[in-house]
Amino acid sequence: MEYFIALAINVLIAGLVLIAGWTIGNYANKKINNIKKLDDTIKSFLAPSAKYIIFILSILMILQQFGVQTTSLLAIFGAAGLAIGLALQGTLSNVSAGMMLLILRPFNVGDFISCGSTSGTVKTIGLFATELATLENIYIFVPNSNLWNTDIQNFSRNDMRRQDLIFGISYNDDINKAFKTIEKTIEKDERIILDEGKVPQIMVTNLGESSVDITLRIWSASSDFAALKVGTMKSVKEALDKDGISIPFPTRTIEMVQPANEATKAASKKKAA
Repeated sequence: MEYFIALAINVLIAGLVLIAGWTIGNYANKKINNIKKLDDTIKSFLAPSAKYIIFILSILMILQQFGVQTTSLLAIFGAAGLAIGLALQGTLSNVSAGMMLLILRPFNVGDFISCGSTSGTVKTIGLFATELATLENIYIFVPNSNLWNTDIQNFSRNDMRRQDLIFGISYNDDINKAFKTIEKTIEKDERIILDEGKVPQIMVTNLGESSVDITLRIWSASSDFAALKVGTMKSVKEALDKDGISIPFPTRTIEMVQPANEATKAASKKKAA
């Protein structure tokens, strides 16, 4: 009877420890996610890690309660972990890559990045993979080792970005007039940065087959990049049309030449006649 009473007490304590571990783990997870000063990238990794570490510690306490030698158990787990690690080298490479991404921070949650042929907004950075969403809101699951082993372009890291917009005008149009038209148009847009060293530039950059290419170089906040591009293209096109400056279409001149053999036969017939 004493044995069963002791066993029942141990089971009760184990249950309470398990419930406490799970509750405290969820509380720690929620508490870390609510820290405003902590970066979202760190939250996505630290919060679930803290939760499961607390839960694992509670399981170890339960095993000790039942007299299991956790030291020997940890040694067995260590050996098993080594064997599993050798078998899952590719998976563990994702873990190490995820740790390096969290330490070096080439991107954060919410950044728009491009890596190889994949582009999208970073949603979460996990221990094994990073989740992205494309501009069409398509879900992408990228293993961390793929990110670590390729060049990463972060379009959100810098506060300001430059863009070059090209407008082609006819060879018959006045270049200086086109410059003034474009300059007046962009003066109205407050999104364009006018700081020293980032003043808008208007220049001829190419003499094409059917047009003179004028490049407009402007700086803006990274958040305004896409909207500014489409807005400026529209407003400059309308301004050029209003001032009578044409944007020509590519043209081709086709000359029909009579084949040499047919020309010789025609000449021979004419001479015989």
